[in-house]
Amino acid sequence: MYLLLGYGKSNQSIEKFFIENQIKYVVYDDYKKQNNIDLSNIDVIIKSNGITNNHCILEEARFKNIKIISDLQFYFDETKEEKSCLVTGSNGKTTTTTLTYEILKTAYPENTHLAGNIGIPLSAMIKDIKPNDFLVAEISDHQLCDMYNFKTNVSIVTNIVEAHIDFHDSYDRYKAMKKRIFNHLTNEDLVIINKDNEEALHLTDGLDLNPVYFSKNSEELCYFKDSKIYYDGEEVVDTTKFLVKGNHNVENAMAAIIAVKKYNVDNETIQSVLYNFKGVEHRLEFVGNINGRLVYNDSKSTNCESTKIALKSFNQPTLLILGGLDRGHSFDDLTPCMGNVNYVACYGETKSRIKEYCDRIGVSCGVFDTLVNATNACYEKATKGDVVLLSPACASWDQYKKFEDRGDEFKNTIKGFKGE
Repeated sequence: MYLLLGYGKSNQSIEKFFIENQIKYVVYDDYKKQNNIDLSNIDVIIKSNGITNNHCILEEARFKNIKIISDLQFYFDETKEEKSCLVTGSNGKTTTTTLTYEILKTAYPENTHLAGNIGIPLSAMIKDIKPNDFLVAEISDHQLCDMYNFKTNVSIVTNIVEAHIDFHDSYDRYKAMKKRIFNHLTNEDLVIINKDNEEALHLTDGLDLNPVYFSKNSEELCYFKDSKIYYDGEEVVDTTKFLVKGNHNVENAMAAIIAVKKYNVDNETIQSVLYNFKGVEHRLEFVGNINGRLVYNDSKSTNCESTKIALKSFNQPTLLILGGLDRGHSFDDLTPCMGNVNYVACYGETKSRIKEYCDRIGVSCGVFDTLVNATNACYEKATKGDVVLLSPACASWDQYKKFEDRGDEFKNTIKGFKGE
């Protein structure tokens, strides 16, 4: 019998599969304040991605040698699907996954699928995947914790920076989980690594693999030079024609190009997607020109590294909204990128620490209880041509269920000024 531990989207999808196939299961969800469940009849636990490894049920299960897996492992157990591209990393996963999918979908419209943390649980795809179909999936370190005998044939690591230490207890464990994306790969499989990110570069150390690289700084299989992206020495795209901003989007495009070239996608198809790509919602999303203010929603930025990426995308005076769940992380890493920031509005659990940080580096800072109040303050202080940027450098869970809710509230609040 299966135990579905947690009742998020992935386990809800697996429950539907169990019902359709008359498979026995039980559900345990902390939010329903259930009593501890009897594990004596449980053979396999499928763990929701957000549940920490030290959950009391998991500790008891390990003592009793009960198998614990993720939704991703369950998907591979059921499908044995290998014609897939998995994307992981600390930042850029969603955009890279989306670009790879959109290009493959354009080239192969009948048999390309998108799933994973990008919105559609992998378990929902089990009955839809057919032989020779393409699957592109964004994979988190949370999912990788409980994966064992799965295998894919394309693995992308966008970058590795210190993140999710509260979940994994250490940076080394976080990196070890990311490394599992290479499980069971051989030299016949494609491993794509960001050459410019040292932690990602060393992730394949000790593994018998032949990774290929993308880089903005050196001529690798895919590289960036004079505003152009080259693959195997041939110009593929002109990045001045991109609609999205930031060097990070150049990196995301290079990773996607290598992946789709494995499946013989031509340059014209790649260009048709990259030149029309407007970005992913909540990832440096252009909300609009609101009475002369250029407004961007980067609610997905839940760590300092991703906020640094956002800040590097602008040369204009910037009013920045920071704050959210307090994981104890330092904000000092932002300092080299704060040159254009003339005001910070902070809110949430981290507001006091952010205020102390801003005072220390000499940046004007206002303290607020809510994102709505912080947004209102930035709008009122901004003038024509300024950038108003939500890039919180913190998770959303102190006040929101998910970062999408945070981004939506920001957009709704700022759009309320449109009629002025």
